[in-house]
Amino acid sequence: MSLINSIKDKSVKIGVVGLGYVGLPMAVTVAKKGFEVLGFEVSQYAIEHVNAGENYIGDVTDSDLKDVVSAGKLSATADYSRMKEVNIVLIAVPTPLDLYHQPDTTYIEKSTQAMAPHLNSGTLVVLESTTYPGTTREIIVPELEKAGLKVGETVFVAFSPERVDPGNETYKTHNTPKVVGGMTPACNEVAKLFYESILDAQVALVSSPEVAEMEKIYENTFRNINIALANEMTVLCDRMGISIWEVVDAAKTKPYGFMAFYPGPGVGGHCIPIDPFYLTWKAREYDFHTRLIELAGEINIAMPEFVIQRAIRILNNQGVAISRAKILLLGAAYKKDIQDMRESPIEGVITQLENYHADFEIHDPYVSEFHHEKNGKEYKTVPLGNLKKYDIIIIITDHSNIDYQKLADSGVAILDTRNATKGIKAKNIELL
Repeated sequence: MSLINSIKDKSVKIGVVGLGYVGLPMAVTVAKKGFEVLGFEVSQYAIEHVNAGENYIGDVTDSDLKDVVSAGKLSATADYSRMKEVNIVLIAVPTPLDLYHQPDTTYIEKSTQAMAPHLNSGTLVVLESTTYPGTTREIIVPELEKAGLKVGETVFVAFSPERVDPGNETYKTHNTPKVVGGMTPACNEVAKLFYESILDAQVALVSSPEVAEMEKIYENTFRNINIALANEMTVLCDRMGISIWEVVDAAKTKPYGFMAFYPGPGVGGHCIPIDPFYLTWKAREYDFHTRLIELAGEINIAMPEFVIQRAIRILNNQGVAISRAKILLLGAAYKKDIQDMRESPIEGVITQLENYHADFEIHDPYVSEFHHEKNGKEYKTVPLGNLKKYDIIIIITDHSNIDYQKLADSGVAILDTRNATKGIKAKNIELL
């Protein structure tokens, strides 16, 4: 097979559709392995930055991007007719939820429709975007067949879920194990060979795209449910006067049968708060109600309200109404030491505060401004100045470069939703 030979000698050109949090790290990883990569994007901003070797994604090293662009191994375009230049296509486009928590596969549909007429015979097409079981077979394959391609013969199709964990210093795109589910054994063979040629990690084959699609949702549903358990335990522990953080630390001493998950002001990121709803939506097609998954979602969505109720209690003890308080929200990104704002818990906290007409400011060393996806407003962050002007500081994100001892020394009431102040003994600190 000519595609197999061209993978082995690295003469095949790779197309990456979507150059965001998933696509750009993958494009750079592939280019660093010696393959020529052409990125396809609708964003002119992304195209211009990639072609200039200017990075805009936290999990991509600036020098890596600059090196592969300078070497002619990576470039970007909006012209889908250039698909005829490539023989492997990786689709890494957004898969959001709509207003009714139903999957929005528009990006997958439009990108497949745009590229299908220009694909060469013998091309490998892999969907990496997280989605519901059946997407590859129900959306990707029909569009390719309309273009006259036959799956397993003139086009090879597979699903291989992205496993990007923004800010993870140990596991990056190149060394995270990959799961691949092809439409046919031949599709699996080609996809496995390709990923083995670009990754320093195991490539595990499964029997179908549906298994791989379900596997990814299962990963994130597992996390979502266990975080919900930690959050529910937090609410109960609060009523009982018990520290959930001490409970978790004690439970961690068991060397088997327990995995630590921690509470927080909500669940953020593109995967955990979104992916389970793909499954609940698809399950309805089979007359199945995913009660546990939906309950976990309800618990996690309710956490911002719990956080603000705790803040109100602290303020009341000071004789200050929340509508008259000056509040600092510390941290805006959805998790520590990154600038990623996707589905950040701060959005729910802001919504709660604005319902009370509260006066608040936001500080985040990684985020200067952001768009609130739910209310459509823009928010700017402020530098840390005189802390004593605040009535309460609510720690939303536990960034490592914040001086938490300085916060404690200010004497201002602190509600720590992340246990960022662990080890600091001060009467003005309350943990979630």
